[in-house]
Amino acid sequence: MSHRRARTTPRRPRGRRAVLLSAATVLVIGSGVAALAATTKDHPAPHAAEPAASAPTGTDATPAPGDSASASPSASASGPASPSASASAAPSGSAPAAASASTPAPAGNAAPAAKPGTTPSTFTGLAFDTCTAPPLATMNAWHGTSPYGAAAVYIGGKNRGCAQPQLTAGWVSSVNATGWKLVPLYVGAQPPCQTGSSPEKITADTATTLGTSDGNDAVAKAAALGMRAGSTLYLDVEAYNTADTGCADAVLAYTRSWNRAVHNSGYWAGFYGFASSSAAGIAQAAGTNAPDLPDALWYARYDGAADTTGSFPFAAGLYAGHRRAHQYQVNQKESYGGAALTVDRNAWDAPVAVVG
Repeated sequence: MSHRRARTTPRRPRGRRAVLLSAATVLVIGSGVAALAATTKDHPAPHAAEPAASAPTGTDATPAPGDSASASPSASASGPASPSASASAAPSGSAPAAASASTPAPAGNAAPAAKPGTTPSTFTGLAFDTCTAPPLATMNAWHGTSPYGAAAVYIGGKNRGCAQPQLTAGWVSSVNATGWKLVPLYVGAQPPCQTGSSPEKITADTATTLGTSDGNDAVAKAAALGMRAGSTLYLDVEAYNTADTGCADAVLAYTRSWNRAVHNSGYWAGFYGFASSSAAGIAQAAGTNAPDLPDALWYARYDGAADTTGSFPFAAGLYAGHRRAHQYQVNQKESYGGAALTVDRNAWDAPVAVVG
């Protein structure tokens, strides 16, 4: 199954990741709760050995607003501490994560949006994502028995690939009360040069207006689920050819506009992308010191390393201070408390939703 309607590469039966390419490095710029983003690196297939199960290692934290350029990422992940479930296909990985900041885009005349007035709530530990939000009974069974303390959920977007019968305000309230942290993910318009068909694609002409409308929609969807202002919403942008400058510029314009809309409603803006393409595009933009960039970076790099430091493919100072997440393995079949799920594994040290 697929997390979204269109795939950029026919890779695995269900992930939302694409094969990544190569790496580069980018500078650090920025301050406040949004540092900058990163560059590119190899995206090897998962290969780590299956780790022993452990209880969730997540903790709440509030990052200092000024973390950014110089310091290297905080909260590193040490040693395997990941699922002991049966890994389907690819091998599994382990351990907690570290954090990070924000990124630039091509120059524009739009005034930068004001950042939300509160410091984002963060989680450090292991997180999972799966296409359809699991039943409440499964979430209850996994809490305390799995190594995970946070779960990503697809709150909306025209390119969201799965129905969400479980994902209601009541479900969100219940899992939050149990102790889970939630990561809201919005599958917005996709790059114009992306292969495959998506119900909503960016164009050079519509990038800004589409980004605004989608950002406002993401806020509305989050609010309807009880995820209030102060939450961090993550924009999911799939892989594309970064050598296509027109395409890259359109993606960046869309992302910046989406971020402005989210910020203007009092929410933080996160970004999910691939280490050699979509995340790399945000990273490269950081070198231009453009405004309205994401406040947190969630990068896909399938190296089996459950951390956000040693595996971080960009300049060490980027997104430091609880603003990084690393999707390190996909399509892992796991069972805890008698309930089975196929999930993607993430090392998390970044902002999450604020519920209630």
